[in-house]
Amino acid sequence: MTSSRWLGAGLVLPVTALLLLFFLAPTLLMGLMSLRNYTAGSGIGADWTLGNYFSVLSDGFYIEIMLRTLFLGLVVTLATLVLGFPLALFILRARPAVQTVTVLLVIFPLLCNIVVRSFGWMVLLSPNGVVNETLESFGLISGPLDLMYNLLGVVIGLTQIYLPFMVLLLVPALQNIPADVEAAALGLKASRGRAFFTIIVPLALPGIITGSILVFVLSISALVTPRMLGGPTYKVMATQIYDEFMTNLNWPAGAALAFILTAITLGLIWGANRLAARYTKGLQA
Repeated sequence: MTSSRWLGAGLVLPVTALLLLFFLAPTLLMGLMSLRNYTAGSGIGADWTLGNYFSVLSDGFYIEIMLRTLFLGLVVTLATLVLGFPLALFILRARPAVQTVTVLLVIFPLLCNIVVRSFGWMVLLSPNGVVNETLESFGLISGPLDLMYNLLGVVIGLTQIYLPFMVLLLVPALQNIPADVEAAALGLKASRGRAFFTIIVPLALPGIITGSILVFVLSISALVTPRMLGGPTYKVMATQIYDEFMTNLNWPAGAALAFILTAITLGLIWGANRLAARYTKGLQA
């Protein structure tokens, strides 16, 4: 082996060791934990079993939580895409000074802790919060709206938190679209709507898919915001995993749920990548 290869191996070795020690090793231990039996009152047993996976996948309670989690991720992804696409177009077509200010405004919430932002939404959306009191003061509603402890509150909070990720991934995708392509379509008498849906959106598909995957994965694995804005009764997979570990002390069931969530996430990412490769093949040619 040449000296340059030894040098390369030496540079990669510390990172590899850290990944093996702090990521793969805990993951392996959790995988083994998910295969242990658990008895209420006795704790974790020494026998090996797949019962934790079977009980999760056959229990209507857990299946409802999985479906609710996937639906939540889908709604948040669509909301961030609908809100983020016009904002990304505005950033791309604005003057340089306006671009800088807008990008800073998009990035600024990322500098604030998620817990603080979730508390902020609680102040706004609670029954006695700013939104309800404002609407009541104007006589628009006779009683407080249910803006918290349900799907709506969680969607609002997660959409605000993950919107910057979608925008920051859409802007580079839109930048790669030649400006004269849309101008040519308009020159051929295509309406702006037709040019948008037949030119801009298909060419921005790589950024749309990448942003959607990222937001979806972050949404279905979010813990803090669903717990704070959804309350203890609104359960998604992340909050249920937390409860299995910290409240029920059923670590094998919690580990099995975590691996099922990981498998769902990897499966969706693989499927999205296949779709992206299929629909962008002609665009890249």
